[in-house]
Amino acid sequence: MAKTYPIRSISADEFGALTQVPALAFGETWPPEGLEHERKLLEFDRTIAALDGEQMVGSASIHSFKLTVPGGNAAAAGVTFVSVLPTYRRRGILTSLMDWMLADAVRRGEPLAILFATEASIYGRFGFGMASMHQRLKFGRGEGKLAAGTEGRDRGAPRLRQAEPLVACADLATVFDAVLPHQPGTLARDAKWWDHILADPPSMRPAGFSALRCLIAEDDAGPRGYALYRTQLTWGDDQLAAGTLRIRELTATDPLATAALWADLLGRDLTAEVIAPLRPMDDPVLAMLSDPRRSRPAPADGLWLRLVDLPGALRLRRYSTLTDLVLEVSDPVLPTNAGRWRLRTGGLDACEPVTCERTGDPADLRLSVQALGAGFLGAPRVGQLAAAGHIAELTPGSLARLGTAMSWDRAPFSPMIF
Repeated sequence: MAKTYPIRSISADEFGALTQVPALAFGETWPPEGLEHERKLLEFDRTIAALDGEQMVGSASIHSFKLTVPGGNAAAAGVTFVSVLPTYRRRGILTSLMDWMLADAVRRGEPLAILFATEASIYGRFGFGMASMHQRLKFGRGEGKLAAGTEGRDRGAPRLRQAEPLVACADLATVFDAVLPHQPGTLARDAKWWDHILADPPSMRPAGFSALRCLIAEDDAGPRGYALYRTQLTWGDDQLAAGTLRIRELTATDPLATAALWADLLGRDLTAEVIAPLRPMDDPVLAMLSDPRRSRPAPADGLWLRLVDLPGALRLRRYSTLTDLVLEVSDPVLPTNAGRWRLRTGGLDACEPVTCERTGDPADLRLSVQALGAGFLGAPRVGQLAAAGHIAELTPGSLARLGTAMSWDRAPFSPMIF
């Protein structure tokens, strides 16, 4: 009989021992401030260890999030801190950890589970689909010129103000909360998460970079945008400044505030390079640049999403058009999701609620729960998933109908990796 490794939640005083598992698995050494920073975020009844006797050999944790989905929001289990000791790989421990967390999400009534993958090849077998992408933008000196003609001038150009991030937290939250309902893939933030984002002990700063800085765009009515960033000033052998400005977040409520923030940061003196490592795929700055090639976009996978309660999840989001389709879904991990489901949507302006119910009617489309999770936030498009072999069209025209219904005006994006 194969050996089993019991899973249980840990107590707060066991946190130090648990951190040794991901430290060894990822080959990292965390400073004391970093560990304390992490401790403040954890929900210990949702933080678990796999055990071999008294030894912790696997770790995982869940954050209780509220995720913006197209036209609404949903409770989501944010899977994180997942690791297995290198000497205990290939023994089913990761599967046991994932089974525990998905069962916990079911118990708590969370229709979705989400994560950022350390390795992109791991989580598909647990039913997660890549539901968003982000990109890195990188500009050289003088390469970030914005084109004239920005629309949305009803409020006029904002003024810019430097601020201490912690002091300006209320202004940042005002802007963020205004943008949040319109940006699928973004996670709501309470005081705990703002403390996490703005915490800036010297030991946690990238080597050679400044403290976290904040730029606010505002008018007399209040804040309209902000940027969080760091700088590093270096000099070349030719005695020319070769500084780097690294943007952590840039968020705004209107086009003029967006343009003002980017123009300021891209035009800083002594700066040879501006890097924005985490930006949405449809970042408006790409449509503002005189030469968008100079942004050197480099895409990467972002949020991975799994439907825990399939009908519950599909009822929580809005759809761009009215549709009535039968989906035949496979889900070997959570069999309660498997089978045929009739999805009826009312479109953006309809008052009728979305319905998703079991049916014995013939299926229009056949797909896995992984594919449904990948398309849940509106990108990738259903057509792309079908072209890759993840969705089979059984009724002609049904693929286009589902793709149109699930599409959304903004690409999903999470500005925070957890």
